[in-house]
Formats: sequence, structure tokens, C-alpha cells
Amino acid sequence: MHKSYRISSLGDRAVIIEWEQQIGGDIHGQVMQAFRRLRELHLPYILDLIPAYASLTVVYDAVVLYRQQHSYAGEKIRELIAATLDGAAEITASPPPRLLEIPVCYHPSLGPDLHAMAESKKVSPEHVIELHTEQTYTVYMLGFLPGFPYMGSVHDLLVTPRLKQPRLRVPAGSVGIAGVQTGIYPQESPGGWNIIGRTPLRLFDAAAETPCYCEPGDQVKFMPVSLEDFREMTHYI
Repeated sequence: MHKSYRISSLGDRAVIIEWEQQIGGDIHGQVMQAFRRLRELHLPYILDLIPAYASLTVVYDAVVLYRQQHSYAGEKIRELIAATLDGAAEITASPPPRLLEIPVCYHPSLGPDLHAMAESKKVSPEHVIELHTEQTYTVYMLGFLPGFPYMGSVHDLLVTPRLKQPRLRVPAGSVGIAGVQTGIYPQESPGGWNIIGRTPLRLFDAAAETPCYCEPGDQVKFMPVSLEDFREMTHYI
């Protein structure tokens, strides 16, 4: 991997690997490649790997690392990361990303900001829906709420700032836009994204073997469904 990153400490139990701070497929591709390489090591002292838009946080057990390596944990983990990411011999082909087709109902009762957004853009609600569903989005990171996928980037015409006054209650499954990003609320929550639809899918289940429906690196395509189909899916999912 071309060395275009830097590694910094986050306290005494984590480090962060940072690339150029921008939202884009090239940078995020490097993040996910680093994520996969470190994950494939299966090291007992690496406790968690948290990818984001242009960074990867590595949480480690300093005691276990010291016992195995007999050296200062912070320095050793940085050496390990650099050796892993710069090791040309260890480069393997990246697996193709998952493509998730997520049904969304864009009915005004479920997308309270759809018409206002369309009016502000001087287009029809149908055109907003068309633009939102024609894109294939990359899941850059999960955050804010457990399982909340931050995805990008929306069509230029759909770029819209967050609401000036956030809502106190946004229903689970709500699909929104904030800036160049689109996302889905996994649980009911306060929030300031522009809500244009809702999915019947459950985005987070703490009791499941894989709690989060989406994972960083996934590709997402929104599939428009009618209100009737949405209600039927909600009943059966």
C-alpha cells in the first residue's frame, strides 16, 4: 500500500490511521484495504477496528501486547501497522463489496421533507426520488446510532444542509439526506437530516449474530416501493 497515511495515538489503548481528509472512493478504498489486512492478522491484542471516511481506529489491549512483544505497546502497535500496510508481499485482491438493495417508500407520510426539498430545488418530488434511487452508494462508516450507515455521495442536485431545527423524534427506518450524504435511522431518535422516505428493514438488531445490517464498504441501492408494499413488508419483516 502506498504510504499516504499517518498514525497517531488516541490515549493509551488506541491509535488512529488517517489519510487525506476527504470523502471519496479512492481514500475509502485505502481505509478498507487497511481494515482487511489488519483484521486478517487475527491478533489477540487488537480488540476492534473502526473504519470511517478517511481513517481507521485500532483499539488494542496494551497489557497483552506488552506480554507478547516485550516492548512499549504504543510504539509497537504503530510499527506493526506500518509493517502490515507497507508489506507489498502481503497484498491480496480485495473481495467484491456486497450490494444491498434496500426498499424505500417515498410516500409523503413517511418522507416529510420530500416535497420541501423538491420545491427548494425547483423540481418535482418524483425527480428527487429518481435521483436518489439511480445512485449506488458506498457505506463509508457507521456511527451516531448503532448501525446508522453514512453513505455517499448523493447527486449534486440533492445536496441539502441539515434542518435548522432538528426533530425530537425520527422514526426507525427513516431515510434522510444531510449535505452530500444519505443515511438511515436504525432506531427512533432525535435528528436533523432531511427525511424523504422510510425502509421497512431493520437496520440494527443487538441480539443478532451480525447486529448491523450494513457494514463499511458495502454498496447500497435504494429500491422504491409503494405505501401498500411498505406496509406489507413491515408486517412480515
